[in-house]
Amino acid sequence: MTTVNPSTLAATEPSLAVSIGKMHLANPLMTASGTCGYANEYADYTDLTKFGAFVTKAISKTPRKGNEPYRVVETRAGMLNAIGLANIGIDAFLRDKIPLLKAMNIPIIVNVPGWCTEDYVDVAARLDQEETVQGIELNVSCPNVKNGLSFGTDPQRLFDLVSAVRKVTHRCELIVKLSPNIADIALTAKAAVDAGATCLSLVNTFTAMAIDIERQRPVLANGTGGLSGPAIKPIALFLVHRVYTQVAKKYQIPIIGMGGIQRWQDAVEFLLAGATGLAVGTALFLDPNIPLQIIDGLKKYLAHKHLPNIHHLIGTLQPPAPH
Repeated sequence: MTTVNPSTLAATEPSLAVSIGKMHLANPLMTASGTCGYANEYADYTDLTKFGAFVTKAISKTPRKGNEPYRVVETRAGMLNAIGLANIGIDAFLRDKIPLLKAMNIPIIVNVPGWCTEDYVDVAARLDQEETVQGIELNVSCPNVKNGLSFGTDPQRLFDLVSAVRKVTHRCELIVKLSPNIADIALTAKAAVDAGATCLSLVNTFTAMAIDIERQRPVLANGTGGLSGPAIKPIALFLVHRVYTQVAKKYQIPIIGMGGIQRWQDAVEFLLAGATGLAVGTALFLDPNIPLQIIDGLKKYLAHKHLPNIHHLIGTLQPPAPH
């Protein structure tokens, strides 16, 4: 790890600024899709303008009701959700939410799901024409809808999908959100990059279940849902580091890491593992100010380590000590 003279940091605060393609973020913290609403739902509880970026919930081609309740259940050290990508659709989003997002004055990333290639292509093409949107995150890995994993777990299908979206995406960063529900995540990461992805985000939730022992039925109406929260952090760290070392580092593709980030120490771990961006999701339900607390903690950590900027941390994880 590179170090600098402590005296050089005396007059300046360590920089948290990072870039994800053409997007320039004041810090790496952002919301995780599906946990933050369309725009300013958290505005009464935290200062969203201090986040590095804002990632919307999924926006599909047409409005979607989502799954029946129960759709969310708390688990030990985590949460299960089976919302089913409920949303207002692209027309209402562009009409009603873009003005609110524009007022944030930070990079905006829109999560895009689909049930066929044309769904993704149509929505991405419209978003690419909207100047307020700087990034499009393809949701190819949602475990809460029928066929929600079909693109994200098949490298060839994922390559074909991303290639099709790449043809209509000329201005926005093209981010692919990878599924952890696969034997080797490096294979889908490589397929996405080969097809034109400019960033990878990982991990999405893990397919899981909770059971009501009195009714002897699954708690969620959908049967299964996506597990998130601190329980998945060690696995998410491993997968981020695997994608970084196997794919992203070689092709200079940034990673947005997520999965159980709740404290600044968690954020440091993801940065060391190879993440450039950091998405906070489940922790927002506990306290919407957690991203701001993490930002403060990162600054203090860098100052303590006598590092001038956050780039001295990204991807610098050392191998285990020799025996």
